[in-house]
Amino acid sequence: MDGPSLDRIRQAKCSIARYAVRTPLVRLNMIDAPGEIFLKLENLQPVGAFKTRGASFAMSELPTEELARGVLTASAGNMAQAVAYGARQMGISCTVIAPDTAPQTKLDGIRRLGGKVIWVSFDRWWQTLIDRGFPGIDGAFIHPFDDLNVMAGNGTIGLEILEDLPGVDTILVPWGGGGLAIGIAAAVQDSGSACKVIAVEVETGAPLAASLKKGQPVIVPYQATFIDGIGSKSVLPNMFKLAQRFLAGSLVATVEETAAAVRLIVERNRVVPEGAGAVALAVALSGRAGTGQIACIVSGGNIDSHKLAVILEGGTP
Repeated sequence: MDGPSLDRIRQAKCSIARYAVRTPLVRLNMIDAPGEIFLKLENLQPVGAFKTRGASFAMSELPTEELARGVLTASAGNMAQAVAYGARQMGISCTVIAPDTAPQTKLDGIRRLGGKVIWVSFDRWWQTLIDRGFPGIDGAFIHPFDDLNVMAGNGTIGLEILEDLPGVDTILVPWGGGGLAIGIAAAVQDSGSACKVIAVEVETGAPLAASLKKGQPVIVPYQATFIDGIGSKSVLPNMFKLAQRFLAGSLVATVEETAAAVRLIVERNRVVPEGAGAVALAVALSGRAGTGQIACIVSGGNIDSHKLAVILEGGTP
């Protein structure tokens, strides 16, 4: 499967306007940062994460009779909230397969939006992504990342960055399953920009960096942390092929660097990111992404309040 075409991404831009907002790209308020760092604030979407874009486009492209069966997804929280939000807008049912590592604040958000949650082990949750379904549950499966329409919806972020910052040198994108990074990279590449798109991972579950180094998908150790929106044991084969084609690599942040980046965004720009939403800035601040104009995707802001309190006090949850 190729990545989403530029035409499809442009179609998504028009289609999702009633569900998602065009988020601001703001300069990081830090005068001594490596390069010029900008923050793309996807934490300001209706469900607090970029997932609104891909979910709403994928659902809007389904036939009416298929939508009537309801929708099903597998998510640690943000995609689940986005699908539940879309389902509520469309008047259909939503079931979510959630891993036992999902934070309470995201589970609460799913239920507030009317989604039914089935809580399973992390491994069983990952198997649901591979199977694209769950035994006994009917409904159209909305894959959180390995879906062309989801990637196209996510790719609208790339178009917005190029419009707001035409000279951008590097875009750093959190890598969970890959749908965000591939969507943005496809939009940038097909627009003719020389900008590099680089995935960012966290050290406690960074399969893409290891797989790119090996030249094939590999399994890595995974440890759950407060950075719940990204991190896994492996990369799906199709997403690995797309990463090889579209991305300029993957850089890895530590948990402590990510906590410090969360704190910095709150203190300097007065907005709240979750762990996955700050990992791009963590890499940018380290200097490992180079200099020039760097856009960091703040992918979401759904963080448990007690974890945020620990971070703001200078700790790491």
